[in-house]
Amino acid sequence: MMNNCEKEFPERLETLRIKKGVSARSMSLALGQNAGYISSIENGRALPSMAIFFAICEYLEIAPQDFFEYDMREPEKLRKLFDELRYLDTQSLQGISILVERLAQEK
Repeated sequence: MMNNCEKEFPERLETLRIKKGVSARSMSLALGQNAGYISSIENGRALPSMAIFFAICEYLEIAPQDFFEYDMREPEKLRKLFDELRYLDTQSLQGISILVERLAQEK
């Protein structure tokens, strides 16, 4: 019996890989694996080791915890945004916070 992670992990990997604009083959080779490695994960035939999982996250430019935030559509963009936000002063952060709240309400 498959648990949720085993079902959602392959889909999440495929989604993030496609957003990055790379083929499964290219990603596999970039990770130092055989050409079909990522495809085997995406097809549910394999799960990566922890070391490879961390390499996958680094390759996708996301934090490991972001991988499991299945509702987070653009984790790499959010991480970059958070990195930039930390340099803003209080007034700027407040302005951005108001803007984000308004945009979220429009949904």
